[in-house]
This record gives sequence, C-alpha cells and structure tokens, in this order.
Amino acid sequence: MTRCKCLLLTLFFLLPQLTQAGWQDYVNDLKDAVKEKTAGTQGASLTDDAIIEGLKQALSQGVEGSVKQLAQKNAFLKDPSIKITMPKALKKVDKGLRKIGQQKLADAFISSLNNAAEEAVPGTVDILLQAVKAMTVKDAAGILKGETDAATQYFKHNSSPRLRIAIKPVVHKATNSVGVTEAYKAMIGKAGFVAKYLDKDSLDIDQYITDKAIDGLFIKIALEEKRIRKDPLARTTDILKQVFAN
Repeated sequence: MTRCKCLLLTLFFLLPQLTQAGWQDYVNDLKDAVKEKTAGTQGASLTDDAIIEGLKQALSQGVEGSVKQLAQKNAFLKDPSIKITMPKALKKVDKGLRKIGQQKLADAFISSLNNAAEEAVPGTVDILLQAVKAMTVKDAAGILKGETDAATQYFKHNSSPRLRIAIKPVVHKATNSVGVTEAYKAMIGKAGFVAKYLDKDSLDIDQYITDKAIDGLFIKIALEEKRIRKDPLARTTDILKQVFAN
C-alpha cells in the first residue's frame, strides 16, 4: 500500500461529511501538511505502518470504551437496542404470568438475564484487542475503505467463536451470583399449567445470555465505529494527531 493510498483511505475513514468544495479544500490542506512533514531529512516521516498503528489505536479505544459502557449497572436492561428479552421458549410462560398479575416474576427473570450479561462482557476485552493486534495491512485497508461497519465485521469474523468459549463459563457463574436460576425457578413455579408446554430441552439459558451479550457488544462497537468515521475528534490518539497535524 503506498503512502498516498493509505492517506486517502484514512481520510475516507475519519473525515465527517462535507460539502464538495469544503471536502476538496480540506483534502488539499491535509496533503500540503503531509508534504511539509515528510519533506527534508528533519521532517517527521509518516509511514504506512504509522497510519495503520493509528487505526489500531482507534479501534482499541473503541473496544475498551464499548466494553466499559456495557459493564455498567443495568447497561443492557435500560438500553432498548441491546436489552435481553425473554427467551422464545419462555414466551408462553411470560404471557401467562402477566395475565395472572405475576409480571414481577417475569420482569425479575429478565433483569437477571441482563445483569448476568453485564458481568460477562468485561471478559471479552483481551480477545478483541488480540484481534486488533493481529490485524494485517490488508485487513486495515479493507476496514479503511469498507462499509461503515467494516471494523465490526472484522471483529465478528475473527473473534466470535473465541468470545463464546471465553465468556460462557463467566455467564454460568454469573447466573448464580445474580440470581438467574432462582428467578427462573420462581417464575416457573407460578406458571401453573402453562409450564407444561415449555420445551425445556431446547432451553440453554447460559448459551442464550452468552449469545445476546455478544450481540449487544457488537451493536455498541458498530455505533462507536460509526462515530469514529463521522467525527475525526471522537477517538484521537497521538499517532492520529501526527497524521492530521497542519
């Protein structure tokens, strides 16, 4: 990848949408700035490696920020975009409980599912950061010139299996500590005849929480990626400051 191509890809990734005239003026200004920085033996050199390292730093900060946000109390429960709802296998139980005025039991169970996810999410950081470190020049180029969720798709492709393996034991532990099992038993105990129609063999609560926690994580990473693409100041690092200095 040439320095020119890498610069243009970086511009495409980081700059907000501008008018056509404003875009061209901004690009020209940055080109001039880069020429000044790379001119002469005393100028600071902007290599492809440095620009790619800037991308890695931005992605790393995006990952850490997303995970930190999701680990907060009720982060899942109070966010409609990632809230873990009643498993499909328990929909009839949920409906039955609400009909007989026992919605508090159903709500308590749902809350426990979301709280378990919050406890499990911090265990994803190292795996996602490893994916960032393993990123090649080709991977970086694909992200820089890709769709608005190209980085998120990269994480999904390179991390999903390991994420599930890593956090399911944490989820299993969390289901006990936050009262998922207790809430489940209380809910089923009040479900009456509706519980007879429950397909218990197809219900793996730990796996359900694991999958939903990872889904929520990727939703937040995608939002962070979109923000970084639109706002060059969103996740500024020292290397990115060097690239865009003028």
